[in-house]
Amino acid sequence: MINVIIQAATPAAGQGSLSSLLFTFALMGLVIYFLILRPQSQQMKRHREMLASVTRGDTIVTTGGLIGKVTKVTDDELTLDLGNGNKVKIIRSAIAQIQGGKSVAANDTKDSKSKKK
Repeated sequence: MINVIIQAATPAAGQGSLSSLLFTFALMGLVIYFLILRPQSQQMKRHREMLASVTRGDTIVTTGGLIGKVTKVTDDELTLDLGNGNKVKIIRSAIAQIQGGKSVAANDTKDSKSKKK
């Protein structure tokens, strides 16, 4: 595919001009941007948004394969309950995916106490 484009851009006599060479490089740059760079930056943006949206009560999977429920959230660290009383502290960047399962609201300090009374 690229060979056809390059052959079409170069003159038949073999005398290449600067404009055809620049056109070829610009075309290859656009292809690389739309096939590699743009999807990767969009995926990184979605992952950053996912990491920012983790709240207490979420069930998450870490990059190491641990599955647990978030019990405490700080700026860079999370505390996971893995079951059977096992709790682990992980860093926020070690989260691979959120499976869902929210059972507790993130800001439940005063609201949940007033609802129980």
